[in-house]
Amino acid sequence: MAKKVLVVDDEKLIVKGIRFSLEQDGMEVDCAYDGEEALEAARNKEYDVVLLDIMLPKLSGFEVCQQIREFSSMPIIMLTAKGDDMDKILGLEYGADDYITKPFNILEVKARIKAIMRRSNKGIGSTDESKMVTFNDMKIDCENRRVYISDKEVNLTVKEFDLLELMVFNPNKVYSRENLLNIVWGYDYPGDVRTVDVHIRRLREKIESNPSEPKYIHTKWGVGYFFQNQE
Repeated sequence: MAKKVLVVDDEKLIVKGIRFSLEQDGMEVDCAYDGEEALEAARNKEYDVVLLDIMLPKLSGFEVCQQIREFSSMPIIMLTAKGDDMDKILGLEYGADDYITKPFNILEVKARIKAIMRRSNKGIGSTDESKMVTFNDMKIDCENRRVYISDKEVNLTVKEFDLLELMVFNPNKVYSRENLLNIVWGYDYPGDVRTVDVHIRRLREKIESNPSEPKYIHTKWGVGYFFQNQE
């Protein structure tokens, strides 16, 4: 089945170029040119990846990203023309999985899209029984990449799930922020370790009953983060 991508940018030439290139790779591409149109498209269809420009008419890319996160964990890559570091961190704060700075090379865009698709689809198609891990009120369905707290599903982004899964299967192992950045985002990721801090904080807000006193994701001060199940 063709992978579905939503491309959102008010510069129609950019959208046309990305669409042509992705369709050459056999992907199904929908386009939107403002924030409201993008949000409507995301509500009507589950995409494998959303390419989302920050500077949009009607609703900004940040607002669109935030609202999509209220109903879906579909991967979102932010496109920013500014290249400003705070823009990148802010994009991640709103729930984006990655960002690309304009002007970009279409080969880089395609590489990022494929990397996120590999991560979000790993385990799909396996004939093994669903791998379910349970800790107190948290259940993790590793096969379908879903997490439940008190039997209610919580929407984790691709990277949030990757972080949780890595630490759950390596309990009590302390990972430095640099290690997590390299393992989850890859050695060629251009971001810095604050990206990890943002995602850990968002993950705690979603799975911990009291994020300031976590029972799952713990901090070893001056070293990094680790998973420990505390009753």
